[in-house]
Amino acid sequence: MSESLLNEMSEHLGRLLKESELFVVTAESCTAGGLAEVITRTPGSSGWFERGFVTYSNAAKQEMLQVSSGSLADYGAVSEEVAAEMASGALVASHGQLSVAVTGIAGPDGGTEEKPVGTVCFAWQGDGESARTARVVFEGDRYQVRQQACLMALQGLIDMLERQL
Repeated sequence: MSESLLNEMSEHLGRLLKESELFVVTAESCTAGGLAEVITRTPGSSGWFERGFVTYSNAAKQEMLQVSSGSLADYGAVSEEVAAEMASGALVASHGQLSVAVTGIAGPDGGTEEKPVGTVCFAWQGDGESARTARVVFEGDRYQVRQQACLMALQGLIDMLERQL
């Protein structure tokens, strides 16, 4: 997977956010800040990137993003329900108007039959809107899963903004 594709997508996202006068916030678990790193690699990102939350542990998800203990118990950290709560919590805990949340199992261990390695859940949310979620099972090693997750997170943000413009 090409770093240049990630950079191109981030630059495109930045143009759309700047045009919309919006700021994005990230809430990451399995990507561990990788998405925020990709975004802030883009020159001028301080004009449209508000902040990023790296909430690798369940405690961090609860403390920083107000993810409910009930959702973690009922659905698990790797679920669309928890991703939606992460996206919502990121908006509440920031000055951003658009959020993306990523939570998953990058591997090489930690997978189950129900949630195999490569399972990643996403949520994208705009201020005052309900979150749109997705669950994907990516192929590849830990690095490849995380890269694909960053690509999908960026694409989801781009899709949201292009629908608004």
